[in-house]
Amino acid sequence: MPSPDKEATVRLTSEQIIERLVDAATTLLAEAGPSEIKARSVAEAAQVSTMSVYYHLGGLPELLQAVVDRGFRDLALAFESVPASDDPAADLFGIALACRQLAQANPHLYDLMFGLATRRGYRQLRPARSGAAAQSEAFRTAYSLLVGRCARFVGSGRIRGGENPEVIATQLWSCVHGFVTLELGGHFAQFPDPVAQVLQPTMVNLLVGLGDTAESAQSSLVNALLANSRESDRSAADPQARG
Repeated sequence: MPSPDKEATVRLTSEQIIERLVDAATTLLAEAGPSEIKARSVAEAAQVSTMSVYYHLGGLPELLQAVVDRGFRDLALAFESVPASDDPAADLFGIALACRQLAQANPHLYDLMFGLATRRGYRQLRPARSGAAAQSEAFRTAYSLLVGRCARFVGSGRIRGGENPEVIATQLWSCVHGFVTLELGGHFAQFPDPVAQVLQPTMVNLLVGLGDTAESAQSSLVNALLANSRESDRSAADPQARG
């Protein structure tokens, strides 16, 4: 007698099956890289039938988009985990550190999120799409959180008047993303502490270039590092505290 489909046996809903598939694909990315993202391997890891990938999602491209969307939702949560303090510049440093931490946790996922990898390998050859239509809702949510923090920084009066928060957000994201990508590629081997020696000074320089003073920017960096250290200690003491 033929055995029933795995998902039918445990009576999973479509949403539960999709969640299983996204979880499995995300784990496979972390453990084996994009080349292992195949319908059969993901389905086996999710303990559902291979046809589930096509029936519930439409195919591998849709599964990969769901994984990317999950990644950006996690990035938004990481941004939200940095509380809005009375030092908006320190909050921007905190967001940068949170972005790097997410990338370090699953480099292959980070690459996929930003178009640096496909399921067949790395470096997409097709031209990147542009415009808001090419951005998912999950990306826009994460990005809007960053713009909001930049708006607080502009409103603090520490930089030149008339600066556009969205332009600052794009500059900041470019700075952090460039650093993270180079670090993941192993291009900072000459620096014992690339975060302290490259990322943090680059961000200080960016803030000063926007009109902040070097002293204020350095003070905000110290505040951010203290807040990050306190959060790390809290999470170590209570793993359920974060998220």
